[in-house]
Amino acid sequence: MQITLYQIDAFANKLFEGNPAAVCPLQSWLPDTLMQQIAAENNLSETAFFVPTDSGFHIRWFTPIAEVDLCGHATLASAYVIFYILGYDNTEVHVCSKTGMLFENNTINFNSRSGLLKVSKKDNSLEMEFPVQTPKSCPTPKTLATAFKHKPIECLKAKDYIVVFNNEDEVLNAQPELIKLSKLDLRGVIITAPAKNYDFVCRFFAPKYGINEDPVTGSAYTQLAPYWAEKLGKNNFSAKQVSQRGGEVGLQLIADRVKISGKVVKYMEAKIEINQ
Repeated sequence: MQITLYQIDAFANKLFEGNPAAVCPLQSWLPDTLMQQIAAENNLSETAFFVPTDSGFHIRWFTPIAEVDLCGHATLASAYVIFYILGYDNTEVHVCSKTGMLFENNTINFNSRSGLLKVSKKDNSLEMEFPVQTPKSCPTPKTLATAFKHKPIECLKAKDYIVVFNNEDEVLNAQPELIKLSKLDLRGVIITAPAKNYDFVCRFFAPKYGINEDPVTGSAYTQLAPYWAEKLGKNNFSAKQVSQRGGEVGLQLIADRVKISGKVVKYMEAKIEINQ
């Protein structure tokens, strides 16, 4: 059996920036154990698999050690493959015969464990539309507080813990104790602060899922957008994830949805050979 694999740098202005994701287009689902093995072999933060459906595509994401509910950068990478490599061209508005769902121009609809996700062409970028995950203020867990050198000024939780620091230097220079972060009950930890050249900066750590630090984390912005909207009093943002590779993210908050935009670059195309 042969499976085509693409490696795509998402939220990248050029190669070797942003967050690399593996993307495997399928016509039907492989066994879960096999998809997990492929993700482990790829050893990237996420490998995305998708299959066509009557309403668009169904997408799933795997880290090297587990399937996850939502992954932004691998969704962006998958949309790039569908639009620009596979030649998907949804140029006419039409209605799905089974669901009655209306399809918009140049938009891909992904069904997922997190509901309906949309990705559209926007100028020279791609723009995702995801449901908001509004974080709630919470006491800072002791394990989390002691994992960082600087004391957080605020802690919130949604899918992940959000730790707010005073300034971007504290985010840039953070060297958390990853063993402590791996013991937390949520998926991962986002650290963030206001920035000089952007509205805010952030970093993301998920060691319990085999991701010590994720270069750019699309799903994190579904939590950060409502937080910074309240703090800054606006709904449009420019953000940067200040990991070693780095990545720029555009955001627009609209009610209970957030639009997340970024550029994408193809790095590699390959064939996986599986003899079973």
